[in-house]
Amino acid sequence: MPSPEPTLSPQSRMHDLRARIDALDARLIALLAERSSLIDEAARIKSQENLPARIDSRVEEVAANARRFAIQEGLDPDLAERLWRLMMEHFIAQEDRVLSDPRRD
Repeated sequence: MPSPEPTLSPQSRMHDLRARIDALDARLIALLAERSSLIDEAARIKSQENLPARIDSRVEEVAANARRFAIQEGLDPDLAERLWRLMMEHFIAQEDRVLSDPRRD
């Protein structure tokens, strides 16, 4: 049987903290949407230049960048790398869909 949900008092500082977290999440989503648009642009360039969606050396470069940036910001680099690799797989698939579309030419 699950434990009952805790209730926060109206004076709890958690309300403000949760609002800040929600605002940050909204900004992160906006940044991911911007990255997705850049990936669409990359797919168009790759199509014109006859490049594949996955370029392994670039994947490793981006993963290394994520680790380096995480260390600079005091974030766990393993977490950053795992998140970026997951994100890259999603975006490579996004590029691949564009490159595989027979209407692209």
